[in-house]
Amino acid sequence: MMGKMMKTWVFATFFSLFAITALAQGAAVPFGALSSGEARQVEITAVSLSIDQATQNAVFEGNVVAGMDTLRLTADRIEVVYSEEGGAGAVKALRASGNVVFVSGTDSAQADSATYELVEGNVLMEGNVILTQGQNALSGQRLRIDISTGTARMEGGVQAIFQTGGN
Repeated sequence: MMGKMMKTWVFATFFSLFAITALAQGAAVPFGALSSGEARQVEITAVSLSIDQATQNAVFEGNVVAGMDTLRLTADRIEVVYSEEGGAGAVKALRASGNVVFVSGTDSAQADSATYELVEGNVLMEGNVILTQGQNALSGQRLRIDISTGTARMEGGVQAIFQTGGN
């Protein structure tokens, strides 16, 4: 009985170390090609637009598609938060909800909601997050990406699938 438990522990430890090694070799920080700072240009299409001058916010609803440089963001609703310091039209953040999908290069992520703080270079995706990078996939409940430092953290029931390059 003790020998069987020891074999199981050794196997589990080996598998965990193998998975960590595969993670380190096969995964990169998602959306690493993006840069922090106010967007130079944000193009948005939607069914409707509501503007609130007092809160410096604009809300796009219905089949919303936002494009910035190499990033494409789609959602049911996107709230645009403008910077008070950046002058007219300077976008500080995008808050997306409902069927959120980020795509940039081979990186793709979907979630129930997301906030992209352009100035700080932070992305927070929450609720049923699925991240794919080429053939690798991660899922969890929260994905935090710090574009400025090149770090990311997936939390909440994390599952991963990594292709190791073998046949």
